[in-house]
Amino acid sequence: MLPIKPPGPGCYDEMLLANNQFRDHYHAYLSWLHQTDEKSIERKREEADLLFRRVGITFNVYGDGDGAERLIPFDSIPRIIPAREWQHLDKGIRQRVTALNAFLHDIYHDQRILKAGVIPAAQILTNAQYQPCMQGVDLHRDTYVHITGVDIIRNHDGEYYVLEDNLRTPSGVSYMLENRKMMMRLFPELFHNQPIAPVERYPALLLQTLRESSPVDNPCVVVMTPGRFNSAYFEHSFLAQQMGVELVESADLVVKDGQVLMRTTTGLKRVDVIYRRIDDDFLDPLQFRADSMLGAPGLMLAARLGNVTIANAVGNGVADDKLLYTYVPDLIRYYLAEEPILKNVDTWRLEEPDALEEVLDRLDELVVKPVDGSGGKGLVVGPDASRGELDELRKKLLADPRGWIAQPVVMLSTIPTLVEDGLQPRHADLRPFAVNNGDEVWVLPGGLTRVALPEGQLVVNSSQGGGSKDTWIVGGSAPGRPEYGQRQQPDVAGIVEEQAAVTEAISIIYDPQELQVHSPQDQPAGRSEQEQQQQQGRDEGGASTC
Repeated sequence: MLPIKPPGPGCYDEMLLANNQFRDHYHAYLSWLHQTDEKSIERKREEADLLFRRVGITFNVYGDGDGAERLIPFDSIPRIIPAREWQHLDKGIRQRVTALNAFLHDIYHDQRILKAGVIPAAQILTNAQYQPCMQGVDLHRDTYVHITGVDIIRNHDGEYYVLEDNLRTPSGVSYMLENRKMMMRLFPELFHNQPIAPVERYPALLLQTLRESSPVDNPCVVVMTPGRFNSAYFEHSFLAQQMGVELVESADLVVKDGQVLMRTTTGLKRVDVIYRRIDDDFLDPLQFRADSMLGAPGLMLAARLGNVTIANAVGNGVADDKLLYTYVPDLIRYYLAEEPILKNVDTWRLEEPDALEEVLDRLDELVVKPVDGSGGKGLVVGPDASRGELDELRKKLLADPRGWIAQPVVMLSTIPTLVEDGLQPRHADLRPFAVNNGDEVWVLPGGLTRVALPEGQLVVNSSQGGGSKDTWIVGGSAPGRPEYGQRQQPDVAGIVEEQAAVTEAISIIYDPQELQVHSPQDQPAGRSEQEQQQQQGRDEGGASTC
């Protein structure tokens, strides 16, 4: 058996107890691992790398000079969560999504929560992500949050905490699905021997959710991408293929008479639902940035008229910045009259003078984050920062305290991870995914486990050397909708047989029509300018931040 190095003091390990005994839910896996040849596991890892390259599961790192596409390192040692723990997470995630959706509807309608003084009005109405054009717009089933990615960590105390809610264009589900498919291909016997909750039906459920977001019978659904230079382009094309819908760019869409139409080889076709993977600012050059070459002129007019559904809704960013995060427990109490099931990480709001003073005194102890940052951008870890970095940070906080929050250093739990020296503890987080059709929130059983591969590293983003693991929910049936097989014992053998096949590389067929629709204010779209815009667009938690 591979040697397993115990975690350091003060860390919660997902597999090992403090006395280096194994947690109960890992026993079945470890029994298999004990009987498996070390060289065989190494060969399987090499095979996984080759297969991921064949499929094209790559990402780009913004700011990387060579612009090369990279693989997200895959670790074949799974993260295993017992069903009883998952039920707690599932309930807590559904509670947060429900409350945040209610908040967004309220903010863009009656604003009761502001009138009640639960959140300062200035906090919302001056937020850069608040979109006045959505004020008073009625959405089908009052649904703003269709797809959510919730970042969860486990601290040294063994408790789960929510790190952030991603309500705009959360990415990573494609990597999670391909991780599961890879594990089924490499180690099918593991899935025959354990009741592991299936995840392969997510694309079908996503498509159903998108269809239900429109009042139209049999609506036309598309996935809208900035294009192939975007870091998460693989995911955009993957989900379009898996759902059996068109992948479109701005050149493929035109708005006429308040209707969104898609260019096809047989003429224009009406579009009813757009699963957008483009930031608000770039969606419509007539409404937002006039220089955008990634959006469709007139798209917001069609949305305001109710002729097209945009998922997730425009303006959702007001609910998921890091300052609003501190109010989520209050949102749950206000809208649901419930106590929060999942805890937030302790957070200082630096717009509060006392909090700012305390943080300035403790800069070398805390993690400081910009409220609108993503992918670890702008984050400063006090204990690891130099004197010069802390001095520069101090100036930024004094100049714009509202733009920052501070948190204690969270000691992420560790998971044994396969490295050259055997199994070594590495820090990890978890991004479960939830879909909301307006009547029900469904959480995919598992999620994307991101792992920091450098020893001692707490930042799990792939752009900073992070990798990923398959996440197993074992020991029971994860809650969910019966039509997706979660309330019945899954046919594991059938799932393995179906899913073990290698996914073919995804080829995207473009409409031969090259006509680009521009705003009158736009200049002709040059490739370099379009590339730059794609990289400016923030794809939350995308491949560059997975």
